[in-house]
Amino acid sequence: MPQASDEGFRLLVDSVTDYAIFMLDPDGRVISWNAGAQRIKGYLPSEIIGQSFERFYPADRVESGWPREELRRAALQGRIEDEGWRLRKDGTRFWASVVITALHDSSGQLKGFAKVTRDLTERRLQDEVLRRSEEQFRLLVEGVKDYALFMLDPDGHVLTWNSGAAAITGYTASEVLARHFSMFFTDEDAAAGKPAAELAQALATGRAEIEGQRVRKDGSAYWANVIITPVWGTEGVHRGFAKVTRDLSQQRRLLELEQASRSMNEFIAMLAHELRNPLAPIRNAVSVIKMQPGLPELVQKMGEMVDRQALHLTRLVDDLLDVGRIATGKLSLRKEDLDLREIVLASVDAVRPLMAAKRHQLQVDAPRHIQVHGDATRLAQLLQNLLINAARYTPPGGQVSISTAVDGARCITRVRDNGQGVAPEALQRIFGLFEQEPGVARDPSESSLGIGLTLARTMAELHGGSLVAHSEGRGCGAMFELVLPCQPSASAAAGGLAAPAPRVNYLRVLVVDDNRDSADSMVTLLEQLGHEAYGAYNAEHALQLAQKISPTLVLLDLSIPGQDGFEIIRLLRQTMDQPMCIVAVTGYGQRSDRERTREAGFDEHLTKPVELDQLLQVVKRACDLIPR
Repeated sequence: MPQASDEGFRLLVDSVTDYAIFMLDPDGRVISWNAGAQRIKGYLPSEIIGQSFERFYPADRVESGWPREELRRAALQGRIEDEGWRLRKDGTRFWASVVITALHDSSGQLKGFAKVTRDLTERRLQDEVLRRSEEQFRLLVEGVKDYALFMLDPDGHVLTWNSGAAAITGYTASEVLARHFSMFFTDEDAAAGKPAAELAQALATGRAEIEGQRVRKDGSAYWANVIITPVWGTEGVHRGFAKVTRDLSQQRRLLELEQASRSMNEFIAMLAHELRNPLAPIRNAVSVIKMQPGLPELVQKMGEMVDRQALHLTRLVDDLLDVGRIATGKLSLRKEDLDLREIVLASVDAVRPLMAAKRHQLQVDAPRHIQVHGDATRLAQLLQNLLINAARYTPPGGQVSISTAVDGARCITRVRDNGQGVAPEALQRIFGLFEQEPGVARDPSESSLGIGLTLARTMAELHGGSLVAHSEGRGCGAMFELVLPCQPSASAAAGGLAAPAPRVNYLRVLVVDDNRDSADSMVTLLEQLGHEAYGAYNAEHALQLAQKISPTLVLLDLSIPGQDGFEIIRLLRQTMDQPMCIVAVTGYGQRSDRERTREAGFDEHLTKPVELDQLLQVVKRACDLIPR
């Protein structure tokens, strides 16, 4: 019976294929070999029996004496377990789990060793992949500097701490580990139970996102965005919380600045509107006065003075609005091919009254056919600012000149004066916003916000050009040089005489404005120009008058109580059959305002106060609607 039992055990061992099970003699030579040993190590029994088991070890391990040390320990202790690299017949390595058991006879004499080896290469690779993944994840978390990433236990105590957490809060890991995360809250929030409430919310909903004040180690507060996520073990046991905190202080400050900037822009736009409303009747009244024949010299002089100051105030308002647009990046250009001569002459005409009032000798040298690609309004504004600046700092009777010339692919415009000049150290500073050179005398009546040159340089740069100042110093005059890219010259035919102005017909004009002075002065001005004009101060009266007089031109303010200008134009277009030129007249003049009126069906958009030249152009357009 024992013999049959031994035979069955031998068959059992031989048939095992997942384990290498074999015997060694006391010197470590192989004396038995099962199917698992053959599969794992690659040797046939005839190839390995009688050979030293050291053949299964890498050379460095053999040289270190480790195989013999294993046998020595197994003989001494009765059993030894080990894991390490082993070799197959083909020289490839595998990771082995080895158990060596000493075998003794009944008298206690060592008869050899039983050796069981298992190939754990796949598990080793999986463990290595997992270890590397965990290491990479740890390095990733540790390397994040912009976010505080850390773990809490179920009660809210800090378990881990990354470099981002240290950077944001100022605490090192040794200062926070095992402490409750309520230490990051303000005293008021901690007393109100917010830390526990956040954890409870995360548990209840699976995630909690909160924004609020948090406190750094130095006691300073910062605005934080916090995400808390519960962490669960494989058995469904709650292990704690993952917490991600981001410092949003800078973003919050930027948001506050944007909101403040938006509020300021809205205020500036409203301020401009409110300033333009009283300017409109002033300019209209002055235009009417100047049309009257035989005015006493004093009245004429006072009228010109009021006109100059109203124009100056209008420019200040426009410059103030442009500064707001530049600061918010909303200043845009409508570029087209232009003859620079026309821009120069328009700018000179605009400032000629100022030059005349100060008895300046103004010289203009502007050849034809110098073409640039730009925004006519902005380029004229640029040159006007330079000319106004020259007039402001040139004493009465002084000389101012403007000239244009082509230099290769550049066109150069120079504005010179023989005025007070600029100190060398101030040649760059004068272009700064709100900069006004101290100690420089100027006409007290010519107030300035110190933004004209800032706008001029910005306009130049937006056109791909440059603007620089030159001066030999105080008392030596100044020269401002504007450089713009040139366009190819137009043909001579393009520079021919302008077509004659169209014949201006008699018009019926409806002026709608809730500001009675503005409406009445515009009516009077139109009557002086030879037209029949009517004023309405509200929507109901405007619609009634329109039906009665059938106007060809309607000057319509947008801010009408009850029904605004947009509703009035809709009703006029619906109820009136004859062609009408309807023009928006408003204190709002930003690009978005113009786009809105164009979409509403207005033919033109005029910004208060309306210049006489602008009004005449609108009248000409309305005349085109009248059958010849």
